[in-house]
Amino acid sequence: MGIRFDGVCVAYGGNTVLDSLDLTVETGEVMALLGPSGSGKTTALRAVAGFVRPTAGRVFLGDRDVTDLPPHRRGIGMVVQQYALFPHLRVEDNVAFGLKARKTPKAEIRERVTEALEMTGMAAYARRHPRELSGGQQQRVAIARALAIRPDVLLLDEPLSALDARLRSDMLAELSRLHRELPDVSILYVTHDQVEALTLADRIAVMDRARLQACGTPRELYRAPANAFTASFVGNANLLPVTVGTDGVAFADTELKVATAEAAPGATATLCVRPHLVGLGEGPNRLTGTVSEIQWRGATHRLYVEVDGHRVMADVPELRTPPAHGDEVTLHFAPEDAVLLTAGIAHD
Repeated sequence: MGIRFDGVCVAYGGNTVLDSLDLTVETGEVMALLGPSGSGKTTALRAVAGFVRPTAGRVFLGDRDVTDLPPHRRGIGMVVQQYALFPHLRVEDNVAFGLKARKTPKAEIRERVTEALEMTGMAAYARRHPRELSGGQQQRVAIARALAIRPDVLLLDEPLSALDARLRSDMLAELSRLHRELPDVSILYVTHDQVEALTLADRIAVMDRARLQACGTPRELYRAPANAFTASFVGNANLLPVTVGTDGVAFADTELKVATAEAAPGATATLCVRPHLVGLGEGPNRLTGTVSEIQWRGATHRLYVEVDGHRVMADVPELRTPPAHGDEVTLHFAPEDAVLLTAGIAHD
């Protein structure tokens, strides 16, 4: 069962927080809603859950219009940021809660609770209380509770944001595994963390200022972003304001070659180049500037170089003798590694 937003709008007191959202999540797909705070992504998820009533548009689960249905009649599993476990109930009773609310037969409840706990690796903790569990274990219990009702749609609202980096990585691996084991469950995953979205999602819907900015596979959005906002939010990006010429583009006083330049000569555009595609030293599309910052990142160094009043990032293999602050350096990138964006201008 998939999810479909058909022109969904949500407003509070005249303030639009979700504006004309058209989006389809296919059956068995993981769709990440990615965007900054206030972008409308959580509102969209809550509209699917039934906690928010659209002011316009319709929400569908499969072919069923659920816009006017209360949450408990939608058959959706949901996991939120703060887990929302009942502290006085043991793990097994927390997982059974939704099943009991649906008046599921006792024998079936026991079977489903066992199944959900085994699926999330929490079977050994069934008799513990939430206070006896780590944050990652509590999140697994919350996921088990959502899965116990065997939902066709699973909603995840910033489920890993309260965990440390190591636990987030472990839980991402667990969610990927769960998705492989439950190939027919459609997952809508809300996050502001691009790594989570790139790692887990089949497709990413990028949100900003209540509107959908772009939607595509992680590879599509990373390699060929639709606009400057998408380029900057899905991965790191150098966004340089350029003027289109007859044989390339001009950045300040520097002529640069690009693989394609569909805009008319004289038009302003944004050139997007990913930092790991920027090299140090001589090469095509040279940019000369002054090192303003250098960061050691283990296997790489990140250089921040001021070029004609704009900061350019370059991620290069670890340097035995890195340049110093204030040194003049030359950067380069290949024409085929640059993407020309005409939908927005970069502002530094």
